[in-house]
Amino acid sequence: MTKLNSFYIIGVGDDGADGMTSRATKLIESADLLIGPTFLTSLFAESVPECWDAGPSFDDIALRLENSTNQQIVILAAGDPLFYGTARYLCDRLGKERFEVIPHVSTMQLAFARVKESWDEAYLTNLATQPLERVISKIRSAERVGVFTSADTTPSDLAVALLQARIDYFTAYVCENLGSPDERVTSGDLKDFVDTEFSLLNVMILLRNPDVPDRPTEMQGRRVFGNPDEIFLQSKPKRGLLTNSEIRVMALAELDLGPTSIIWDIGAGSGSVAIEAALLAPGGHVYAVEMDTGDYELIRENSIRFGLENVTAVLGQAPDAWSDLPAPDAIFIGGTGRQLVTIVSHALNRLKSGGRIVADMASIDNLYDVQAVLRKETGDVNILMVNISRGNYQLERLSFDALTPKFLVSAIKP
Repeated sequence: MTKLNSFYIIGVGDDGADGMTSRATKLIESADLLIGPTFLTSLFAESVPECWDAGPSFDDIALRLENSTNQQIVILAAGDPLFYGTARYLCDRLGKERFEVIPHVSTMQLAFARVKESWDEAYLTNLATQPLERVISKIRSAERVGVFTSADTTPSDLAVALLQARIDYFTAYVCENLGSPDERVTSGDLKDFVDTEFSLLNVMILLRNPDVPDRPTEMQGRRVFGNPDEIFLQSKPKRGLLTNSEIRVMALAELDLGPTSIIWDIGAGSGSVAIEAALLAPGGHVYAVEMDTGDYELIRENSIRFGLENVTAVLGQAPDAWSDLPAPDAIFIGGTGRQLVTIVSHALNRLKSGGRIVADMASIDNLYDVQAVLRKETGDVNILMVNISRGNYQLERLSFDALTPKFLVSAIKP
């Protein structure tokens, strides 16, 4: 049985051989073939018999490795080969047992370290492989962003595109030539980077400024319900004050609205449930009760944004805030914390007979208390535990970001 060749995948930093371990250097110098981009292999060209730049095609590299015999082959990648995907792809294609990976710190990791921010859960992307329009859409609702720019789409180009999309609420950093003697980190507002030139080897970091509402996407493709979260004006970083679209869809289904329903949205936050309830009940009316003055204004702005005249924002704290409101056919309650069971109890007293009440919560304690009250008063309770994860690409890697698990509790008043 023929023994298969083993290969080495070695990460190289911007400081080249100076930043590598002695073992990594010795492996490279003893290689028969060095594979990688020319800007990396040229650092060691005098020490090896052959260098080969396969370009962006991992398939070509895999084919060359499959057809090799009795050669020591080293593949070079910038930074951490697992982070970029070189090692991941080759290990999946040819088998992990055929490779040894010797990583270097990735340029992206260095960039976040330079600005002293965690890159955990940041949106990471590469403008050399992703359309600018898609990147802009993802950045709009992100908290932290790491971007590999390109010769075709520079930091200045990205800054201009973001400002044109009304995304002006980030502090930006451009980290150039990281790890090399001419390393430089420049920070400022996005407008400071317009018409500014940087080294081709750079990473752009964006950090969302605190307490700035989203500038939502335009209204093309607007839906009656289940609109993307990004289409609503909402407070940041208070993201929990907008009911996620998946939860919103199920809550609206449980409310069983008619075209003329009177609806209360208690603890309305930015008003996403209220807005879509109003769209589903065009001949009815929605009263969105919210105690936070900033979010109260966002409810009003979102109503105007959707062209709705059947939403009334009510500023105040439950239950006093609804004392003069007409009795509802349906009530949604969210975002009321420890007072949830008290709010549910008071709201149920005002609900019309045959009306539906729906509450969402993340706390198991609230779940126990709310279902107990509703079961006692209505005799039958429907409970859903909802776990949702959204697919997200971090460069070329698919991951799933889990939303906070939620409980939806609904009942019909006899």
